[in-house]
Amino acid sequence: MTRHIRSRRRWWARAAIALACAGAVSLTGLPGWDQAEAKPSLKQGKRCDEEYKDFYDFSDVVEGGLPDDGYIRPDADLDEYDYVNGQKQWDGLRAPTPDELKEISEDPEDYRKGDERRVWAYYKKALKTSRWSGVPFETYRDDFYIPKGGNDPRGKAYMAKLVYDFGLVGPDWICEKEFEVVDPDTKERYVRRADAYNKRTGEIVEGKSNDKPDPTQRPKDKALLKDPNHKDKKISYAYGRETKGGAKNHDADLRKIAPDRVKKISYRASAVEKAPSGTSNSPTRRVDPYMNAKPGTSTGSRGGGNDMIQKSPESPKQLADRLQRLGRIPGVSQMPTPGGIDFSTLELQYVGTPVKGKGLDYSFGAKEDPDNDTVGWGGKAKAQMASDAFFTWLALTPDKFWVNLNPDTPGTIMDDKFASTDAGRVLLEADLRLKHDFYKAMDPKTDLGKNTWDSLSKVNGWPCLTSMRNWIEPKPAQVREQDGGIYILDAPLRLQSEYADVNTPGPGGGRPCQDSLTKAEIEHNERVFRRMIVPEVEKWINESPQYADLRRVYKSRVAAEFVRQQDAQRPTDYRTLINSNDVKQWPIRAPHQDWKKTDVFDRYVKVFKEGEFKYELTKGEEVWVISIGGVDLSKQPKRNVTQVEFSLQNRYLPRQTKTSVKTMTDDTERERLLLLGGNSNGQKDDDGDTPSPDPTDPPAPTDPPSTPAPDPTTPGPGDGTTAPPANKPDPEGDLADTGSDTPVGLITGIAAAIVALGGGLLWWMRRRKALGG
Repeated sequence: MTRHIRSRRRWWARAAIALACAGAVSLTGLPGWDQAEAKPSLKQGKRCDEEYKDFYDFSDVVEGGLPDDGYIRPDADLDEYDYVNGQKQWDGLRAPTPDELKEISEDPEDYRKGDERRVWAYYKKALKTSRWSGVPFETYRDDFYIPKGGNDPRGKAYMAKLVYDFGLVGPDWICEKEFEVVDPDTKERYVRRADAYNKRTGEIVEGKSNDKPDPTQRPKDKALLKDPNHKDKKISYAYGRETKGGAKNHDADLRKIAPDRVKKISYRASAVEKAPSGTSNSPTRRVDPYMNAKPGTSTGSRGGGNDMIQKSPESPKQLADRLQRLGRIPGVSQMPTPGGIDFSTLELQYVGTPVKGKGLDYSFGAKEDPDNDTVGWGGKAKAQMASDAFFTWLALTPDKFWVNLNPDTPGTIMDDKFASTDAGRVLLEADLRLKHDFYKAMDPKTDLGKNTWDSLSKVNGWPCLTSMRNWIEPKPAQVREQDGGIYILDAPLRLQSEYADVNTPGPGGGRPCQDSLTKAEIEHNERVFRRMIVPEVEKWINESPQYADLRRVYKSRVAAEFVRQQDAQRPTDYRTLINSNDVKQWPIRAPHQDWKKTDVFDRYVKVFKEGEFKYELTKGEEVWVISIGGVDLSKQPKRNVTQVEFSLQNRYLPRQTKTSVKTMTDDTERERLLLLGGNSNGQKDDDGDTPSPDPTDPPAPTDPPSTPAPDPTTPGPGDGTTAPPANKPDPEGDLADTGSDTPVGLITGIAAAIVALGGGLLWWMRRRKALGG
C-alpha cells in the first residue's frame, strides 16, 4: 500500500513539472535569457575586475567600454602583453630513442607532470592517429604540444588587457557568462559564453588575440542575433592582429542579420610567450645556431621570432601538409603559423651591442603576404644563411671579400677559404647572374634594348658593342647606432660599368669591332651603358628575387662590421673569432655542399667562348653577348642617419625592435614587414631587458676594426695588418664611416694591372645572312 501511494505521488509530481514546462513554452515561446540564467548548467560568470585581478590592479580603473565600430589602434599606442605557457618548458626536448619510445606507456597519466616521459607518452598516443602518424616528434612538439598549452593563457591575457585598457570594470561588467540561444530558423540550441557582458547595455565583448574568430562560435553568434529573446544584445569583436579573410567574412555575415548590433575593432598588441619559471627543463635547452658565437657549445638562440622561424618547413609540400594538419585542430588552428611570411625576403635588420657572456640581441625582417599562406617555408635555411654570413664576415679578413669571373685569370676566382662558405658561394653565383642579366636587359625586342643598340657607336653603319667591365659593390648603407645596437635601415648595392679588354677570344675567335673605335667613341659607349642599362640592372640587383641571397648576406656584412667596431672598444665573445680566418664552423650547407668555385668558372667560360644570347637585329645579323666581372664587398661604407632624421622616419622602430627580440611583431613604419628576433645565447628570459655593457668594465686592447682593401690604384698587401685610425661614434650616436664611395679593387694583394682586368667584357659577332651573293 505504501509503495503504491509513493508511486502515485511521483507520477503527479512528474506530471506537474511537465505541465508547468508546457505552460511556460506556450506563454513565452523559446526560452529567454532570464530563464536560461536560472539554469544551474549555465555559468553565471563574475565581475571582470575580479576575474582578472591576478593580471592587473584595477583599483584606479574607471568604468568604460569598447570604442566605436571600426576603431584601429594607432601605431603610437602599440605595446605588448605576456602570458605563461606551462608546456613551453619542453621547448627543445629531444625526441625519444626507438628503444625509449617502445618502453613508454601510451597513457600520459602514468607519469607525473614535469616528467619528460609524459610528453613522449602523449606523442606515442598521437602516433596512433591518422593526423600524426609518421610525423617526427619535433614537429608534434612544436606544432601541437607546446602551442596547445599556450592557447588558453594567451586568450586570457589578451582579454585581461582589454578589461584593463577599456575599463570593463564595475558591477555591470561580467566575464565568462553563458547564455542559451536558439536559432529560430534551424531550431538548433547553443550555449554561448561571453568573454565579457554588460548587464546594463547588453554588449557582449569577444576578445581574440589573433585575427581568427573561433569557427564553433560563428553559428552561436548568428543564432544570438536572430533569437528574439536576445534582441537587446550586441556583439563586439576586438582583434589583436589585423583582420583578414575569416574575421572579415564573419563580420559581414553578422551585419547581414543585425547591422546596428555588430561592432568590430582592431586592438593590436604583441603577445610575448614565456616559459614557467622554476621548471626542471629550461626553455634554453634547444641549441639553435642563429647568431650564436659558439654553435653546439652554448644554450642556443631564443626568442618568439626565432620560434616562428623554427616552425617554417623546408619545402612548399611540407608547409601545405603542416597547415592542413593544423587547420583541423581546434584551438591550435587559431595560433600564428609561418604561413603568410615570405621567408625568401628575410634579412638582418638589427643587432645589439655584443656583451661578453650575455649573447647578442638580433632582429630579422621578413615581408608578410597575408593573402598567400604558401610562402612560409624555407625560414630556417634563410636565417641560417644570414647567420653563417655574419660569422664569415667576422672570421675572414676583409681582403678576401671579393669574387672575380675573368677568363684571363682562372687562378683568381676567389679566395679558397671564402669559397668554402655560403657567403662566398652566393657572391660568385650572383656575379654569374649579373653577366646574364646585363645583356638580357639589352634585348633589342624591348624598348630599352632597342634604344641602347641604336645609341651605340657605329662601324660601317653597324652598332659596335664595346667590351665592358661590370661589377657589384656596396652603396653607403643607411644605419643608425643607438639604444645599444645598430639599425640597418637600407643597404643598397651599386652596379659599376666601364671599358675593359681581355685576351681570351670570344665566339668566333676574333677581335671585337671595338678595335676600330676611337677613344671618344668608346667613351660614348660607356656613357650609353651607364645611362640606359646600368640603372635597370642595378634595380634588379636591389629588388628582384634572383638577388635576394646577395642582399641577405650583405646585410649581415653591415651587422658584422658594427660588431667588429664594438669589439675594438671592449672585449666580446667574438674576440678570438674576428680575423681568425677560421670558417670551419660555417661551411656550405645542403643542398649546395658539393659546390665548387671552379664549376662556376667552367660554366662561365663555356658561355664566354660559345655565347649566351643571339640577338637578331633589323638587318638580319646575329649577336652573341657575354661578360666578365665581379662582386666586391671588401669595404662596407655607411651613411650615418642623424637622430632627427631617424626619429622622423622610424619613430616606433626602437620599440618594435625591442619587442621583436621577444616575439614576432610588426615594423609599423614599413608596410607588411615583420620583425622576428631573439638572443644568440638564450641567456635572457623572454621578458628580460636588452643587455648593456658594464660601465665599470674598462676597455681592453683588441684588434682594430676591419681594414678596407686598398683602392685599385693603390695595391697593398691585403693581409689586414694595416688599420685606419680607430672609429668612434660621434656625440649624436652616429656610426663612424668604415669606407668611402671609391670603387674597391676586386683582387687585393696582386698587381694593379690584374685588378684592372677584373670587370666585365662583352664579345660580339656578326654574321650576315646569305642573301644570294
